[in-house]
Amino acid sequence: MLLKHLVPGLVALFMALPSNAVNFPRPDGLEPDIHFWMQIFTEVPSQQILVHDNRRLDIIYARLDLPNKGNVRSKRNFRKKVQQQYKSILKTLARGKREGLTSEEAQVLALWPEDVDNSELRAAADRVRVQQGLADGFRDGLVRAARWEEYILDSLRAAGVPAELAALPHIESSYNPNARSHVGAAGLWQFTRPTGRRFMQIDHVVDERRDPYKSSKAAAALLQYNYSILKSWPLAITAYNHGVSGMRRAVRVTGTDDIEIIVRHYKGRSFGFASRNFYVAFLAAQDVVRNSQVYFGQIVKDQPDDTVTVILSDYMSAASLGDAFGISRRTLQKNNPALLDSVWTGLKYVPKGFELRLPSGELSASAEKLMAAIPLEQRFRHQTPDLEHKVRWGDSLSSIAVRYKTTVANLMAVNNLKSRHQIRAGQTLNLPYKGKGIQTVIASGTTTYTVQSGDTLGQISRRSGVPVRALLARNGLADRNQIHAGQKLFLNVADTTGKGVPPSSESPAIAKLPAAQQQPDLITGEVLAEKTVSDEATIVSVDVPAESEPDTAMKADPSDYFVTADGTIEIQAEETLGHYASWLNVRTQKLRDLNNYAFRKPVVIGRRLRLDFTRVTAEQFKAKRIAYHRELQETFFTRYRIADTKVHEFRRGDSFFVLSLRRYKVPVWLLRQYNPELNPDRIKPGTQIIIPQIERVDGEVGIQDTVADA
Repeated sequence: MLLKHLVPGLVALFMALPSNAVNFPRPDGLEPDIHFWMQIFTEVPSQQILVHDNRRLDIIYARLDLPNKGNVRSKRNFRKKVQQQYKSILKTLARGKREGLTSEEAQVLALWPEDVDNSELRAAADRVRVQQGLADGFRDGLVRAARWEEYILDSLRAAGVPAELAALPHIESSYNPNARSHVGAAGLWQFTRPTGRRFMQIDHVVDERRDPYKSSKAAAALLQYNYSILKSWPLAITAYNHGVSGMRRAVRVTGTDDIEIIVRHYKGRSFGFASRNFYVAFLAAQDVVRNSQVYFGQIVKDQPDDTVTVILSDYMSAASLGDAFGISRRTLQKNNPALLDSVWTGLKYVPKGFELRLPSGELSASAEKLMAAIPLEQRFRHQTPDLEHKVRWGDSLSSIAVRYKTTVANLMAVNNLKSRHQIRAGQTLNLPYKGKGIQTVIASGTTTYTVQSGDTLGQISRRSGVPVRALLARNGLADRNQIHAGQKLFLNVADTTGKGVPPSSESPAIAKLPAAQQQPDLITGEVLAEKTVSDEATIVSVDVPAESEPDTAMKADPSDYFVTADGTIEIQAEETLGHYASWLNVRTQKLRDLNNYAFRKPVVIGRRLRLDFTRVTAEQFKAKRIAYHRELQETFFTRYRIADTKVHEFRRGDSFFVLSLRRYKVPVWLLRQYNPELNPDRIKPGTQIIIPQIERVDGEVGIQDTVADA
């Protein structure tokens, strides 16, 4: 389990840190910002907005009510209109108007010093921002947080993370496990898919970001990781929003780790309002949590969850589990939010090894005893097969091929793709299969069919040749998801189409994936020196935002992918001269000549290399470079996740690369991410190296059969 085997010395390192003033400094210069967020969290409800300066948070132009009526779009338009109104006022004042002011113009001018000049007002016009209140949402979050508070505090303590970090979900989600952001972040802790996959199972069956328990352990691990690299809690907390790489760059550019200087003076393009304010918002949230009764009065909080867990020894349907434990589907779903719709509609089984959470007060016996009584015919060795894959943002043909144990060429062939660049988010891909299908055709003339566990009406329709609409009408079904195992369906329907739907001559074949373990084992027996991405691997889109930081998919990667002003880069793991030449559109010999490299001399990780930008810009090169590493990492985390960390004391005779690939079976690039300041060729004996321990992700897809069929 995540953090289960955290090394005592590493825990002691974190636990020895003093709290509050040392861990979370409050510079006087940031107090106006903290006060602003205190207002947002405690005074301004969600039906009101503050119009303010986005740099000087002590300048608040107005507090206004949002329209009571109207949809989200109309309220958004209202905010834009108000923002434009105050921009216009400031621009008017910036033209020198000081007499004959309207009441609003006078009110705005009064917020500035008497000697304010026009240039400052002109700049302020571009800084007008609107912030919606969160007071009612924060209060609701305090009510909800009590359900998981004890578990979250235990998880933070186990990772050596200060307990005060339990305030972060108030900022991220108002402690709402169902929260989703416009960029796809989900759950209490608002993990994005790429960062979440480092620590959790996130696929088309299970999304542990939605589980308050799993995501809290993952958040503790991520915060510990951030601190281990940045050595400062203000920076580690800001990195939760801005990324480790972004914060390392902020420190390099400003020459300091002082959070006030970084917040006030760092100008990174992606270091916007949210990143600048993340730490001060955390300090404000911490104050509100500590003094909640002062701000909200007596709050009746939710009761802590009273649940037990049981590990599934086989794949089983949600319906079978509900029957076995004597609880409704709704209750089962409420307690296991990580299970996605495909499980609840019967398309997928609850995975083997899944930690099922059950309400202890509703069980007639122990969870283990009730599960042991589930008959063999309701237990399955494998997950139901995938017939299709819906492309998500960040997917590539190579990562999809890895997931389903096929090849890019096969995916291109079965989907009639002319180019591996042709896929797009939202597109549905057919999957190539091997072997005989398990879903046999229902013989022509069959009048009834008994629904089997895992069946869907669509599958029965394809196998019988009877349209779904006809099956619904003949059997009096209002919902295509209404069927259940053991139910008898009538198939003798009139041909309402005039031509019918002929059954296919053969059933779809099945993608074969390796069997997964009941509980993923820490990898100890295989070397991960295999390539996790082909030399030609491409992503859905290699475009990254035109900004000074890598995109959100790379937030947890502290590596330096930037080109410095002198046209050089730091060589990273998994890179070759061939990669650089391809991204620059030059010959490798050109790069050898620039760097006085003899033929066949390899590039060395951590050293600097001079590049030729005559054919592409530095930004274009960086975009291709980041795209390559993004796909490499996403492909890896489709197979594996980080389960824990340990500390290795470097000894004389040790090799960074031998430790990586042979002893601990960790990719060099991942080991470097946990130890970014180390030069692999110059490590002194006694140096402590943080080793990420990885485990396989349970992603088995195989032939659908029962234990009894063995």
